[in-house]
Amino acid sequence: MAVSAVGGTWKLTVIKHLLERTRRFNELGRLVPLANTKTLTRQLRELEEDGLVLRTVYPEVPPRVEYSLTDLGRSLQPIVEAMNEWGKDFERTHAD
Repeated sequence: MAVSAVGGTWKLTVIKHLLERTRRFNELGRLVPLANTKTLTRQLRELEEDGLVLRTVYPEVPPRVEYSLTDLGRSLQPIVEAMNEWGKDFERTHAD
């Protein structure tokens, strides 16, 4: 179940950026430039459906949409941090 919730191509990266603060869609797009708009949209929707991300639409013109982590999403912080540390160690041990 955990892998399906955060196992998408960009989901952990999105979560990592949302751990820092609330973000708008275009901002996330700039932070994850290799993700195309369709993929990023789909992954945000899946994270929202799984209760990890909250999508807030403000009744403004033009509409403002912000994404933030729910408490459940924030509970991933120690896991994301541990994976970042593991990645740094992996990079160091496999440097040419």
